[in-house]
Amino acid sequence: MQIGIIGSGDVARSLGVGFVTTGHRVQLGSRHPDAEPLRAWRARVGDAGSIGTFAEAGDFGDLLVLATHGVHNPEAIEATGRARFDGKVLIDVTNPLEFDAAGRPKLAIGGTDSAGERVQRLLPRARVVKAFNTVGHALMFRPKLPGGPPDMFLCGNDPSAKAEVEEILHTFGWTPIDVGGIEGARMLESLCQLWLIAARQVGSWDVAFRLLRR
Repeated sequence: MQIGIIGSGDVARSLGVGFVTTGHRVQLGSRHPDAEPLRAWRARVGDAGSIGTFAEAGDFGDLLVLATHGVHNPEAIEATGRARFDGKVLIDVTNPLEFDAAGRPKLAIGGTDSAGERVQRLLPRARVVKAFNTVGHALMFRPKLPGGPPDMFLCGNDPSAKAEVEEILHTFGWTPIDVGGIEGARMLESLCQLWLIAARQVGSWDVAFRLLRR
């Protein structure tokens, strides 16, 4: 499958490596295609990876990933072109985080709304699934943690889209847990805020969530 990733930061590049490793072709959409980290990423993934504009990545992907700063999702979507998302599964991995003067994370959108819901409203013909937003980029692909395989929460309104994303999560080394419709993004984006605070408290970014079961 061809994967178009809207964004080219740490998260986008880590997910891109995962998709290439599992047999897909990937194009990252970037405003700065000649940046050194992108040249290094392109050298790492070889011919299965490429760099383009947001619009080119939108055209390229059979499945799309939104991996920009969550507070700037509307601008990234407009730069891509809304029609390019129509009918496609869109994995929203973003969080609408802001930081206060002390570096503490807070949500720019929360309570009765979420970035995930806003993405779905902006793109009513896209099949939006929120996932991959509750862990750091270094653990997104096949995380190795002493406590065993971690869990990844996801949500969205389209059952077939969620089933497709669940299969991706399995191949990426995660146990998926479906928390319902896209309004569940309110909880998942808050969970990212908790992940940041907890990681700082324990002094490591190599942490992830796992539900304990009988």
